[in-house]
This record gives sequence, structure tokens and C-alpha cells, in this order.
Amino acid sequence: MTSSSALSPAPRRATLADVARAASVSTSTASVVFSGRTKVSDATRERVLAAAADLGYAGPDPRAASLRRGRSGIVAVVLEGHLRAAFLDPVTIPMMDGLTDGLASLGAGVLLLRDEPGDGEAPALTSAPVDAVVLIGCSGRTRASLEIVRSRGIPVVVIEGDAGEGIPRITLDNREAAAEVARHVKGLGHERVAAVTLPLDSDRVRGRITEDRLERATIDVTLERLAGARDVFPGLPAISAGSSSIDDGLIAGRALLSDPTTRPTAILAQSDLLAAGVIRAGEDLGLRVPDDLSVAGFDGIRVDGIGPHMLTTMVQPAVEKGRAAGEQVARMLRGEPSASLHFTCRFRAGTTTAAPAI
Repeated sequence: MTSSSALSPAPRRATLADVARAASVSTSTASVVFSGRTKVSDATRERVLAAAADLGYAGPDPRAASLRRGRSGIVAVVLEGHLRAAFLDPVTIPMMDGLTDGLASLGAGVLLLRDEPGDGEAPALTSAPVDAVVLIGCSGRTRASLEIVRSRGIPVVVIEGDAGEGIPRITLDNREAAAEVARHVKGLGHERVAAVTLPLDSDRVRGRITEDRLERATIDVTLERLAGARDVFPGLPAISAGSSSIDDGLIAGRALLSDPTTRPTAILAQSDLLAAGVIRAGEDLGLRVPDDLSVAGFDGIRVDGIGPHMLTTMVQPAVEKGRAAGEQVARMLRGEPSASLHFTCRFRAGTTTAAPAI
């Protein structure tokens, strides 16, 4: 025998209209209390929220709102390489903070994607249910699926990369900034100078940079910063790192400093983490920074593990770059015109550069 409780219908879920009746307000007034898009009096707000609590109403169903708008409520952020590596990068973290600030007006969620599929998989950008895409950099792999995204009519913004005509870009004065720190080192009197660069392409191969490797390079940030340094030091010898990390800076630093007959007196690193690794390599070899070796970085982050030193570097506005990208996405999704924005770095002299020893 079936009990009567098993046959009774499930209780009806309270609706926004129920809350409005209980609070003696219109449904539209109750709606704006939950959306926060229009100000209401504190008394009205408290009355609506109290009625909602009494009825067990948690708020509008976001799925229904998404269906009405024809949107998923998701913005994809495409990062180069492994996600775990990206979030070890102290530049990516504040940039993502800025990005979420810029997207706040949308109430959108953020979906993180790699710029490459797994074995046998289609690129995630071609089918992900997203409203917009933010590309951090624009690798060769990302460009391969970008046209499919554009054909879907999905807005795209690129941070420090070039996705082609018509796509708004958030750019940094990488070449000019790299030239400025190189001029600082030259002004101190250094002539034997070398560089440690970020990866040249998605393969992230470490090693000496040759003209052949340079012609096949695809990462704009690396190329721009190297070009800026070579504007000041033509033919500047350089080694590419496998990532922006202290470990990779240590490896590159050892390669540049191990032979006393060819050892540079100054090294320009394309990130502060790489610079910290170079400093460690120099100290392991008994070199004093900056007496025997000057080292400059790029980013302006806090770097642990370099003792009492304050790194000479270019400070970049990471939060502002991310926020600008989020704001452009929000503008496009509201049907407003978007724009490309350009940011500049600020030079910060530290204790890791000085005149070369005589």
C-alpha cells in the first residue's frame, strides 16, 4: 500500500511574483532588489528580502535569465600553456583580478581554457558555450581556431597579442620599455650585455637565439622586448627560457655566466622571475650583484629569494590591463563600440644594477 505522503505533490517553488505580493510591491520592484541595477529605498529592500526569506525564495533562476538573453553568462579566458603554470606567474594573477573587475557589471562567470586541445580533441574555443573570449597573448594555436569563434559572432578581446583587424587589443609598450631599461644599463657604462628572453613560441625551447629561430618565433611580447633591447645594443646575444620562472632564469644565467672569458657584465631579463634566477646563478658562481654583475628585469612584481636586493625593472600595469579587457568585453556585449587601449610601463631603479667593475 502506498502512503498518502508519497502521492502528495512536491511543494511549489516560490516565485518572484509571490515575493512581490507578500512584500506589497510590484514584481518589477522586487526584481530590481535582486538585480541591484536600480536603487530602491532601504525599507523596501528589507521588506522584499524578508518576504523572500519567509517564502524560501533564493533569487531568480540564472538559467532562465540566460535563456531570455540568449546568452550563457560565461566569458572564456584563454591562457597559453598549462593553467597551473599560468597561475604561478605573479603577473597573471593581478591581471585576472583586473579582468574580473572589468566584467563585474555583467555578472558573468569566467571559464579558463588552454590555448591547445588534448590529444584527439577539437580546440575548446570552437564549441565552448561562451558569450565572449579574452585571449591572453595570441599564439599560433589560438589563431587556428579564432576564425571559427569570429564566425559564431562571439566578441573577442586580446591582451598583448594581435588577432587581426577589427579585434580590440590591450597593448603594452614592450619595445619602448625594454629599450628604456637597456638605455639605463648602457648609461652605466656596460658594453658586454646579454639577454634572457621569454619563450619564443609554443614549443618553449630553451637555448641561444639565432636568426633562424627568430624568424620562426610567434610570441609578440618576446619579440617586442628583444627588439627594444637590440635598439640600444644591436646584435645583443640572447638565450630563450622555457618559461617565466626562477628555475629557467637560473638555467639561462648559468649558460651565460659559466665561461669567464665571454661572461657579460650585465644581463637584461624579460621578466622579474627570470632576473631572480640569473642573480642566483651569478651568486652561485661567486659573482657579486651589482659589483660584478648587473641584472635588470621586467614586470615590477615582488620577488622573493634575492636577499636584500631591490630589482631594477620596468613596472607594468597588470591590473589595469586586465580591467581594460573586461570593460571592452562588457561594452561589446551591451552593443556599444569597443576600442583598443595602450598602456605604458614605469622604470624603477633598484640595487641590482651599477657601473661595471674596472
